[in-house]
Amino acid sequence: MGFRKDFLWGGATAANQYEGGWNEGGRGPANTDVMTRGSKDRARGVTYILPDGSHHQTESITVKNLPEGARFAVLEDGDYPNHKAVDFYHHYKEDIALMGEMGFKTYRMSISWARIYPTGMEETPNEEGLGFYDAVFDELHKYGIEPMVTLHHFEVPLGLCNAWGGWADRRTVDCFVRFCRTVFERYKNKVTYWLTFNEINNIPIGFLSSGISTDDPAVIMQAAHHQFVASAMAVRIGHEIDPTFKIGCMLAASRTSIYPATCRPEDVQQAWEKAGQHYFFTDVQCRGYYPSYQLKYFERKGIHIHMEEGDEQILRDGTVDFIGMSYYRTMITETVPAEGSDPLLLGAINPYLKATEWGIAIDPLGFRITLHNMYDRYQLPIMIVENGIGAADTVEVDGRIHDDYRIDFFRDHIQAMKDAVELDGVDVMGYTAWGPIDLISAGTGEMRKRYGFVYVDMDDQGNGTLKRSKKDSFKWYQKVIASNGEDLG
Repeated sequence: MGFRKDFLWGGATAANQYEGGWNEGGRGPANTDVMTRGSKDRARGVTYILPDGSHHQTESITVKNLPEGARFAVLEDGDYPNHKAVDFYHHYKEDIALMGEMGFKTYRMSISWARIYPTGMEETPNEEGLGFYDAVFDELHKYGIEPMVTLHHFEVPLGLCNAWGGWADRRTVDCFVRFCRTVFERYKNKVTYWLTFNEINNIPIGFLSSGISTDDPAVIMQAAHHQFVASAMAVRIGHEIDPTFKIGCMLAASRTSIYPATCRPEDVQQAWEKAGQHYFFTDVQCRGYYPSYQLKYFERKGIHIHMEEGDEQILRDGTVDFIGMSYYRTMITETVPAEGSDPLLLGAINPYLKATEWGIAIDPLGFRITLHNMYDRYQLPIMIVENGIGAADTVEVDGRIHDDYRIDFFRDHIQAMKDAVELDGVDVMGYTAWGPIDLISAGTGEMRKRYGFVYVDMDDQGNGTLKRSKKDSFKWYQKVIASNGEDLG
């Protein structure tokens, strides 16, 4: 049986972690451009500890000495790793050639909204920004690589965040829809596959995901509604512009992959409830309405979603064509917490699984289970748009990078995906490994936490030549693609 003949093998990145060129080509600043390395979230008191003892600011931000009238700004003395990232902006031809050499069928990327509309509120797009992506798409097609474009990968023009709090305000919907219409029209002959919102269920992260700087669940859920409406409108407009477009949603599926800590009925119920809080997001985008269990949850919590006239019809008319999902791990929930906690605050540690240096549980069978559950729930094709392992690679004296641990990770997960297809009948349309070329970690701001098949010479402080070097996993993944997943080595 195996994978379908037109299976979309490839890799995935995000503009805010990979592209760089943050203030070039007319691009405006975005929320992700004020995310610093080595600092705390002052507004919420959250500190993320890295192995070297430093901190990374990953949530809402309150900084001192802002320009008058600004809520958020890029400060001269700030340390912003994504400003340069690994400089795809100037290395795109080299990087796409490497993707072509690996045999990519697709490359899942994001368009920087602030590169097209620098503040988000302009009526006319930035032509230089549009031209950059024209060049990227043309280069991809030169190697027979199909672009798969994420419209919103956690990136909101900073102008919208300062003006009215990003997605907390309904006016952001209109700005986003204008952006979508612009890129749909511009690239309709170059792009077929689109994703609306990256990991939409991570909106509670706040400022990083949506430009919101509050913990208020009512504000967060109202912002989620605005994103649901914007996604549905984008789907409808995209299909009007080109009926051949395939437009999907995208879920952080790891947050639905929750095991009860014990067979206590209370643990099982809690696991179901926690998973439901994330399935809810795809329920709306795939089914076109709010599920009853979520409405009851809102009722219990005193959350009222303000809907404008016509919103319910917009959601019904704008359901997606396929489901994109990321998968990195599974989690455990327990009603009676045991001693010890997960390093990333995502549940209890699973004693039956190995974990990465960063505490991420490695669970290939959980991948199969997640795929089965997702397909059984929606009966829509599934696109795996993120799966990978962050690890500290060592460059040997001869320049080689031996990353057998990465090969082992991908071999086991691809085999699990293959089992989901062959044994469970899941319709998987493609697989894009996360970070095929090393990039900045969104969770920690590090370069040391590397994902790629290609090593980039840059350290955590941004020092290095940016030279690209193939790791051992490069040739392994090349072989996997060439055999359509049959030769896993």
